[in-house]
Amino acid sequence: MLALRPALRCARAQSIERSLVQPPRIATRGFATTLRRAEELHKTPLYDFHVKNAAKMVPFAGWSMPLSYGEVGQITAHKHVRSSAGLFDVSHMLQHNFAGPTAQSFLLSLCPSSLASLAPFSSTLSVILNETGGIIDDTIITKHSDEEFYVVTNAGRSTEDKEWIGKQLDKWNEEQGAEGQVQWETLDGWGLLALQGPKAKDVVQGMTDKDLSGIKFGQSTFAELDNGQGGKVKCHLARGGYTGEDGFEISIPPAEAVAIGERIARHPDVLLIGLGARDSLRLEAGMCLYGHDLDESVSPVEAGLSWVIGKDRRAEDSTPVFPGKSRILAELVSGPSRRRVGFEITGAPAREGCKVFDSAGTKQIGVITSGIPSPSLGTNIAMGYVENGQHKKGTAVKVEVRKKLREAVVRPMPFVPTKYFK
Repeated sequence: MLALRPALRCARAQSIERSLVQPPRIATRGFATTLRRAEELHKTPLYDFHVKNAAKMVPFAGWSMPLSYGEVGQITAHKHVRSSAGLFDVSHMLQHNFAGPTAQSFLLSLCPSSLASLAPFSSTLSVILNETGGIIDDTIITKHSDEEFYVVTNAGRSTEDKEWIGKQLDKWNEEQGAEGQVQWETLDGWGLLALQGPKAKDVVQGMTDKDLSGIKFGQSTFAELDNGQGGKVKCHLARGGYTGEDGFEISIPPAEAVAIGERIARHPDVLLIGLGARDSLRLEAGMCLYGHDLDESVSPVEAGLSWVIGKDRRAEDSTPVFPGKSRILAELVSGPSRRRVGFEITGAPAREGCKVFDSAGTKQIGVITSGIPSPSLGTNIAMGYVENGQHKKGTAVKVEVRKKLREAVVRPMPFVPTKYFK
């Protein structure tokens, strides 16, 4: 969800280290390193709402976003999401609609997922691939019908995503003729709120007459929500999120985003949550942050996302062919040169860029891409890339933190069990 970082190009540990330049961390001083001046930052529809609620606003992916609110600390906010419900403004994310008789086939030409088998109003995590099988962006694709799709991509990749999608769509529509055209729109100015936590469903259910009990993780619906001002607003509700908890992502028309946000925030179980807790929650859930754990050189196989590659898409003769298919199929068969894994580190938290060594501490085998002290577990956790063969759970390694080698072990992810409603 940040801008593209330099490539992660080869299996050798020194090359992995060279290719990972230090990107901004999810911390105040990291946000301050943005290249955009404050007056150039984009603002979500809820910017004034955040300021009114004592948010500490920081630059993130070209947007002014809340890091935290008032005197509520990151650990308190984090634990509130795990125990109750937290409200996140994610309106900086780019929302898209694709429509037309060949919309499904067009999206299949961008990503490796199986879309034909998706039921209406269900979704899948996917990746938009470049010509060499690297990840341009990670995305959620929601199918409303074979001819209508709702897609969410990352704020920090909006320029690259628009350029790539636009280029591919122009070629696609030229080849399809008048009857096969795909229309594409971005929902600029729309609100997108994520309500996450075990009480999230009850909060949203209290705003609508529509029964949400049958909407499971990965499914969506349209529903009219009470805006707290005597009116109702048609919103798109997608059950899922970026924390490992149950919850909904709510897409809201521009004029109603603040009213819906205020309505949710008034609920006694809801706490406003900023980017700091969002980062620790997603890392405990084993989820990638673009620009840190993913970039354009990383394939979905290397990233541990092979499950997004549909079984029907792996056939040699399946069409349309997704970008980088030959590389990805080869990695599925023979294994990639590196793999994304989780770590538990003893003694001190390992931050992005820390070197990973073998158990003897003599050979560098990888690098950390994200790391935090886990508020839920009370241990230091991280994720990163290691050479193939060093990725099995329980493998002992050493991580260099502040020029000292620390004991660590490869752990499966998620670190904290997910609580999706299935």
